[in-house]
Amino acid sequence: MKGSFPLYFTIWHKLGVYAIRSTAGAVLIFLILPIVVVIPLSFNSEPFFSFTKGMLTFQAEAYSLRWYAGILDDPNWILAIKNSLIIGFFATLLATALGTVAALGMSSPAMPLKRTITAMLISPMIVPLIIIAAGMFFFYSRLGLVATYPGVIIAHAALGVPFVMITVTATLAGFDRSLYNAAVGLGAGPGRAFKDVVLPLIRPGVISGALFAFVTSFDEVVLILFLAGPDQRTIPRQMFAGLREQINPTILAVATLLVVVSICLLVTLELLRRRSERLHGRHAA
Repeated sequence: MKGSFPLYFTIWHKLGVYAIRSTAGAVLIFLILPIVVVIPLSFNSEPFFSFTKGMLTFQAEAYSLRWYAGILDDPNWILAIKNSLIIGFFATLLATALGTVAALGMSSPAMPLKRTITAMLISPMIVPLIIIAAGMFFFYSRLGLVATYPGVIIAHAALGVPFVMITVTATLAGFDRSLYNAAVGLGAGPGRAFKDVVLPLIRPGVISGALFAFVTSFDEVVLILFLAGPDQRTIPRQMFAGLREQINPTILAVATLLVVVSICLLVTLELLRRRSERLHGRHAA
């Protein structure tokens, strides 16, 4: 190795590496720049969606927390935050339970038709949401679940199940099934063996999947537009309504808070990933 390139790299290889890095950096900037712009705009003291002269010259009076305070003063935002947390929490519980069971079933050597069943389980990630929402609306209309909390929770859980299943399945790929068989052979029941042997080892994958399911529910707006009533309005639905009905910088304040929440969740996922790698390395050793 010479520098950061192998010795056999020609000038064209090096140019290719630099081109890939430059393209990746440009795409990253293109994706991050709108978020970076939103954050300072949320502190604008004026009801504008643009930088004022005072903000550009860093005058203290040009910045304010009025839009963050406005979130707590608006009953519509309070209801939206409450609904997002309640729906997200119960949808995450349901998706985590179903996704974990599905992953355990898919990892079993005796499971028939694995490819077909897996394709059906991950279909919510592939099929356009507008099609899923329309289908659920007509199906829920017959069951009386439209504009109800159970209907929205079940719909969001259906979107979160594939994420849980995929993350738990990836964790189970390094799981030694002989540990489970040994626990059963020593007299533990299936439930006790799962609780004391399997669950501690796959816990990082289960928690990661649960976080993905929660974020999916927390950010979902298409299903809410089709299935929710006024009482089930969530944060994305309230933001969508605010952009269409009454443009208000409070939306920017909420968006900034969501960015902070997303960063916290990403940091948590990264810590869980590193912990899972350490566990797998320890068991491999």
